Amino acid sequence: MSVHLVKLCVGADDIQDLETWQIRRRAELPDGLPRHVTRMWPKREAELVDGGSLYWVIRGMIQCRQKVLRLDEVTAEDGTRRCALVLDPEIHRTAGAPRRPFQGWRYLAETDAPPDLSAGAANRKNDDVLPADLNRALAEIGVL
Repeated sequence: MSVHLVKLCVGADDIQDLETWQIRRRAELPDGLPRHVTRMWPKREAELVDGGSLYWVIRGMIQCRQKVLRLDEVTAEDGTRRCALVLDPEIHRTAGAPRRPFQGWRYLAETDAPPDLSAGAANRKNDDVLPADLNRALAEIGVL
């Protein structure tokens, strides 16, 4: 069974910000795959790379995910070992799930992961999408 990670997407106001940032960074990388470098190495690596995803929390809500392809060791400027989560470039929009702020990342059981949105719901025009604050409030009371 797979395990997932949940991570705050610091500095992004929406999924488009995450996509734009990753496209810019991917152009600088030899294999063109997005990465997120983290200080700690997941102890449950085998479960994570066996179908796990990184779920992004944007403005207090899990809003999307990316499949984790592998973990690469990288060395920081100060010489410390870091973990690069190498991600699939495709971003899958998910049903909103509220999350309080936290540091680092957290494991997320497959049974607790929010479902992906259908292709139709994920591709709605922006004027058909609820504002993030309203979406978050509805999710908190269990309507979404």
